[in-house]
Amino acid sequence: MATFSETINSNKPVLVDFFATWCGPCKMMEPILKNLKDQVGNDATIIKIDVDKNPAAAAAYQVQGVPTLILFKEGKILWRQAGVVQAKQLEQLIKQHM
Repeated sequence: MATFSETINSNKPVLVDFFATWCGPCKMMEPILKNLKDQVGNDATIIKIDVDKNPAAAAAYQVQGVPTLILFKEGKILWRQAGVVQAKQLEQLIKQHM
């Protein structure tokens, strides 16, 4: 299993969902991310980071609220947004950076 930093330094886009188990909107992201994975397949990596279990990762990226989605490629932040984002928007975003 690759480490978080190995994963986000990959040359394909990596969408990170910073979430919490107690967060309602985070639960809404679950089916959206599944749908997105079906759309992008292996062209992008989608990972979820539980902010309660990984406070250091959340702090490193100044994640204030959940869900916060951050798109990385080669270790750089290309895009970030807090709140629920629809699969179509995420798919377009990922395709832009492939």
